[in-house]
Amino acid sequence: MTFPSYFEAFDARQMLADYPVGEAFVRRYTGMSRDELHALQDARFRTLMRRGWEIPFYQRLWGAQGIEPGDIRTLEDITRLPVYDKSDVMASVAAHPPLGDFAGLGQDAGRSPVIFHTTSGTTGRPQPLLFGPKGREVTNLLVGRMYRWQGMAHSDVVQSVYGHGMINGGHYVREAVTHFTNALFLSAGTGIETRSVAQVGLMADFGVSVLVGFIDYIRKLAEVAEAEGLRERMNVRMICGHLGMDDRSGVEAAWGGAKAFDWYGVGDTGAIAGEGPERDGLYVWEDAQYLELLDVESGAPVAAGETGDMVVTCLFKDDIAPCIRFNTHDITNEITGANQTGMAFKRITGFRGRSDNMVKLRGINVFPHAIGGVIENRSDLTGEFVCYVARDAGGRDAMRVVIESRGGSDIAQLGELLRRSLGVEVAVELVGPGGTAAATQVDVRQKPIRLIDERGK
Repeated sequence: MTFPSYFEAFDARQMLADYPVGEAFVRRYTGMSRDELHALQDARFRTLMRRGWEIPFYQRLWGAQGIEPGDIRTLEDITRLPVYDKSDVMASVAAHPPLGDFAGLGQDAGRSPVIFHTTSGTTGRPQPLLFGPKGREVTNLLVGRMYRWQGMAHSDVVQSVYGHGMINGGHYVREAVTHFTNALFLSAGTGIETRSVAQVGLMADFGVSVLVGFIDYIRKLAEVAEAEGLRERMNVRMICGHLGMDDRSGVEAAWGGAKAFDWYGVGDTGAIAGEGPERDGLYVWEDAQYLELLDVESGAPVAAGETGDMVVTCLFKDDIAPCIRFNTHDITNEITGANQTGMAFKRITGFRGRSDNMVKLRGINVFPHAIGGVIENRSDLTGEFVCYVARDAGGRDAMRVVIESRGGSDIAQLGELLRRSLGVEVAVELVGPGGTAAATQVDVRQKPIRLIDERGK
């Protein structure tokens, strides 16, 4: 049987022309007008829609709304399409096991290369993630482009604490660094893949200068390095991780003044946005990702500056598993006003919490992730916490926040601090360092658990 190998299945040179990296990226999109950018997005969206109509999942999703081929002609028509989320993808998997019918594999499955991973399962059963060669390499490229713009150099030694196994994140970050930055890459993985003591040993032995991964674990590694007496042998200058609502100054101080950069993405879409060199908001990679912010309850577009669900359309993913109006259920808001770099792309504040993890207490919307930014950067606290939500006999929901303390913390003062920050009173419980680790699974998960819902018990 004749079939194309991975690098024969797409034109790598054309991909680099369409999605530039390094100085070529800065030159193209610095000073580009919003009208020029929109025309580029529109052309890519039309190609994407043609591919979408070939896939049973979208035929069914759109047909149920009475939409027919030709009804969606331009990017301005995108709001006529229904959004979908992980539950729709998992319903496709249940109806058409084991991979579902959302990827468009069809009769071509045995001839086109397909990359298969899963999500971490943070919000439920792991979801299949499939990529074609072009979609996968653009996904890698967007991360590599971001790292280079932020300052990663080919001379850097990069240690990644993203997980591997079936999870997508660690693999595509490795591909991003090795394919598009030329830096030396150490795929240490999570604490269960490479124990924390061994992680800091690697950093010291190989002169790691950049750390990438989830901030919770990167912050913990600083404490391990200190305990092992290795901090003097380390010179970490850059950290790139998912800061979310955490205070970057805490992790920077833990690593001796290293500069921390925030970025955001999900398994289905790859990187959606990342900070630039000035670290003033996250730039949406708008040549590749079309981002809408929709009201959590009504689904209508929110006004400029207001918070909404991030709904993403991958303009580049027109081979395997196109992503057209995927609701991440992660919330953010757009930053209005000019940026310092001259980049044409719009900016967002980054991950502010999950709308499907939102807890309503006495009429106030509470996002557990917001607590991280409130309690970080205090010498008496480790920054680790977990929230428990329960329902009393009267049907009222209440939240208990368990916080790790090194000693000397005033529980009443912390309760008042959280009340002012969240807008509602929550109970506070203090435990010693490591006391939340079993609940959050910070040592073994890419994304620590921050909310445990006990209302169904």
